[in-house]
Amino acid sequence: MKRSLLFMAFLAVAFTFTSCKKCKNEDPISRIVNNGTESTSVQIQTSGGNTVNINNILPGETSEDKTFAPGVVDFTISIGNNNPVVLSVTMEQCWEYEIVIDANNEVSSVPTDRNE
Repeated sequence: MKRSLLFMAFLAVAFTFTSCKKCKNEDPISRIVNNGTESTSVQIQTSGGNTVNINNILPGETSEDKTFAPGVVDFTISIGNNNPVVLSVTMEQCWEYEIVIDANNEVSSVPTDRNE
């Protein structure tokens, strides 16, 4: 009897932790944050081979969210008249990725787990 009660209590705790997830196998989300000094345009080559363009993101603006299939996604980022920067990001389910252009026009990826 004690073993079955202990087992049921363990199952209840395990179920509670697994059901608390906010995201269940959802595609990754990405957005472009332009904290730089010039207008930015981004061409996105998705893991499925599709191309998405986001044009004229002004300094201080953030693009709308885009959803992609998991896998390697290539961001070709044009900042003003400078040579494009290519950033490859391995995107996973239930993660959110901000592609950030900082005040020095440097590009980085900031991933966030949507289950935290």
